[in-house]
Amino acid sequence: MNEERARRFRDAHSDRNTAEQVPDTAQTRAPAYRLAFADTEFLCREELRPVRLQLELLKPEMILNERGIESTVVMFGGARIPEPSKKAEARTETLADLSKYYDEARKFAQIVTERSMKSYGKEYVVVTGGGPGVMEAGNRGAKDAGGSSIGLNIVLPFEQAPNEYVTPGLCFNFHYFAIRKMHFLMRARAICCFPGGFGTLDEMFEALTLIQTERMDKVPFLLFGESFWRSIINWETLADAGTISAEDLDLFQFVETAQEALDIIEAWDNGEE
Repeated sequence: MNEERARRFRDAHSDRNTAEQVPDTAQTRAPAYRLAFADTEFLCREELRPVRLQLELLKPEMILNERGIESTVVMFGGARIPEPSKKAEARTETLADLSKYYDEARKFAQIVTERSMKSYGKEYVVVTGGGPGVMEAGNRGAKDAGGSSIGLNIVLPFEQAPNEYVTPGLCFNFHYFAIRKMHFLMRARAICCFPGGFGTLDEMFEALTLIQTERMDKVPFLLFGESFWRSIINWETLADAGTISAEDLDLFQFVETAQEALDIIEAWDNGEE
């Protein structure tokens, strides 16, 4: 149904406003009387989970389409990694040492966003989880460049709240991890993983599995901090054991600096992978 035909019917906003202005009676106060789409208690019922999943898929997708965003550069990384000026407050010496990747993430996002702005912010838009740490650095770098960036936040009992550098109109909030992960990857032209914890590992392995099983296209997959990643994952042991194929080790590359990562992405785009 096109927009002109849709106008023949009274729109939902008008009916919602009218319904809120009816006389206050026992009948109009009853939950059963509320319009279904305006009834938050109804929408939160267990039976409505399929509808909520669809809404979480649709809302960001529609907004990103309206903004004309066609491709993204994904930045995964730990929420607890501090910026270097605050590394003295880090809870461990290792976290303090990893603070250098806050700066690299910020620098990388700035360079990528400068490139994105050549397409009027439609291509290579930085997307992070919208929280603190490496995520903050990514959104901050995009803002340093004067561009926009996306934040895919999720409701958690701790740590996760939108950082101040996410573009407000591109700051989304999720209930379902699965739908959030889909939005990370649906437009991805490159995936960058900085040091992090369970969440970063989850996102990294989910994306690697999708590429390994050809459920999504192969893209530059960059792991910042070779010593960190090799210290927590024995990649070669997986291949030697046969639980992955030897060629699966070629799905990703280790990098240390923002410029090194950008060079790989540009070479990829030029068909030099």
